[in-house]
Amino acid sequence: MRTKIYPKMNISKTDLDALNATIKITLDRSDYETKVNTVLSDYRKNANIPGFRKGNVPMGMIKKQYEKAVTADEINKLLRENLEKFIREEKIELLGNPLPKDSEEELDWSAEQLDFEFELGLAPQFEVKLDQLKKVIRYEIDPEAKMVNEQIDYITNQYGKLVSQKNPKKGYEITAQFRNEALEIEKMSTFKLDDLKSKKAISSLESETTNSVLVFPVKGLFKENETLKRALNLDEDQFNELSATSITLELKEINERIPAELNQELFDKLYPEGTVTNEKELKEKVKESLQKQFEPQADQKLLNDITEFLVEKTKFKLPEDFLKRWMQTSGKETLSAEEAETEFEKSEKGIRYQLIEGQIITENKLDISYDELKSFAGSLVANQMMQYGQQPDEKQIEGIVSNVLTNQEETRRISEQLMSKKLLTFFKENAPLKQKKVGFDTFVKEAYGKA
Repeated sequence: MRTKIYPKMNISKTDLDALNATIKITLDRSDYETKVNTVLSDYRKNANIPGFRKGNVPMGMIKKQYEKAVTADEINKLLRENLEKFIREEKIELLGNPLPKDSEEELDWSAEQLDFEFELGLAPQFEVKLDQLKKVIRYEIDPEAKMVNEQIDYITNQYGKLVSQKNPKKGYEITAQFRNEALEIEKMSTFKLDDLKSKKAISSLESETTNSVLVFPVKGLFKENETLKRALNLDEDQFNELSATSITLELKEINERIPAELNQELFDKLYPEGTVTNEKELKEKVKESLQKQFEPQADQKLLNDITEFLVEKTKFKLPEDFLKRWMQTSGKETLSAEEAETEFEKSEKGIRYQLIEGQIITENKLDISYDELKSFAGSLVANQMMQYGQQPDEKQIEGIVSNVLTNQEETRRISEQLMSKKLLTFFKENAPLKQKKVGFDTFVKEAYGKA
């Protein structure tokens, strides 16, 4: 235990151990008396008390009614100012906020000198070793030929043409009005015979034409329940309710989709003229596009794995007892000791990573400047506008960004996004990660354990 006294500030700090400390602040009556009297004088000037003219209420009456509350308020202000100043000047790294130490003695507000004690939870000292990350896999997703070909098939179908047909057949697109009066369902949607599971339904549809009306049991109608849920925009409960009944289909259109040819006309529709001149180059472009599409998933997986690994491998103690006590009073509602224990268990990993992340940011000067934040916010705004087919100019973006950054919550959210991006870049450039190139299906299986 080590106590250091700061006479000029009437403050002493006692280090209980590496993670816990107390601060004692001594206030003389002269530190706050003048301010208290000034406030009470203002009260007297404005007080409206029956039997007395405004401004002529006896000061004794004012003091009797307000002095204790005003004194407490001024003392709290003074304590807060002194605490903040002391912590800032001494560069004390805290976890949570200082907690007033419970006193068994009731405060004597008239005393010439008052002592106040606060408990501190101190941030631990530790070292982050990036060389440990050599066991973390950095996935590069390399789309398989099958996926590339499927994407090209999708493109040729999208740019193909629809030819009206008389009767449904395999591969044809059937647009129908779905109805169930009891459940107030009425929605137009398109499906294929290939989506159906019921052989009876397939057989019935093959002999029908447009304007035909058919009724089918919902259960077992489609191969995948999700197909019908998406088609009718149903949640799980609504679908379960519908499954016990039947659905009416009124055929509106029957179309055969003729895929577009892989020729220069199609290539120039997809990319700037002359960029792609043959099927091989198209496959390369499609592959690049898929790689970019999958990159955020690989990046998120990498960040998650690094987080888990650093939390597991970077060992340090926390002021657990202090944090649990702080959690009891830091939220909107006061928690019991048991609730605080549960909350700490849920929060511990997050606290540890925040400390680790903070140290990496500080040691490697990864802090975000305001110009960086503005630029990043601008790119987010521009991308969003372009998604909606707008072509924003610089002035528009600047105006939107200025408005967005006045919102504290939005600023915090964007800052977190930018910091994640900076950390990701830092880890890619500085950590000895294990590189691994895999197909998308293999990535999903290895990363998430899904076949």
